[in-house]
Amino acid sequence: MPRVSEAHLEARRGQILAAARACFARNGFHSTTMQDVVREAGLSVGAVYRYFPSKNELIRAIAEGAIGNITGRLDAVVVERPLPPLGTLYRTILDLVDREAGPDGALRMAVQVWGEALRDPDLADHVSQVYRKVRERFVALAARAQADGLIGRGADAEQVGAVLFGMVHGYLLQRILIGDVDRDSYAAGIAALVDRTTLTPGADPAP
Repeated sequence: MPRVSEAHLEARRGQILAAARACFARNGFHSTTMQDVVREAGLSVGAVYRYFPSKNELIRAIAEGAIGNITGRLDAVVVERPLPPLGTLYRTILDLVDREAGPDGALRMAVQVWGEALRDPDLADHVSQVYRKVRERFVALAARAQADGLIGRGADAEQVGAVLFGMVHGYLLQRILIGDVDRDSYAAGIAALVDRTTLTPGADPAP
């Protein structure tokens, strides 16, 4: 039997993920079954399960793909000299969020997945692993920003990184649920907040 090329395997995997995204966007994560994905992909049951043995594996792959651009951008930025202003950096990150928050975007399913994770421990574990990886990047960003004097040196990088990470989700929720949030104004608001974060914990604000 001829050996199947890596390009073929990757193309087939992408075909299945595209089918899953279409099903999730159309019917919601909870209502979509693996049989729906099989039909949408136009493949055999065995072919689909060879790549993704469960719906949770599908959503994990979609989530990892969607945030890969964000983590890649953060990894590149953390080593830049000098570090770009955080407002500038967030404009880039939020632009990536916008691309994945449209009707067929992977991040648009995030809210559905969060709800499903509350009742599915296995999915909750997958989601936790994915988001922890992203949060680690924001902690590294916070540490680097402290070293460059962009935020207060007395602050805890773990705490600041968690907040910087949460700001992205705040934007995503407003983008999906309200729809009137503007990327540039949101990034400017983050920059304004970060610019004021120059005090050590417990210090009085400047008059």
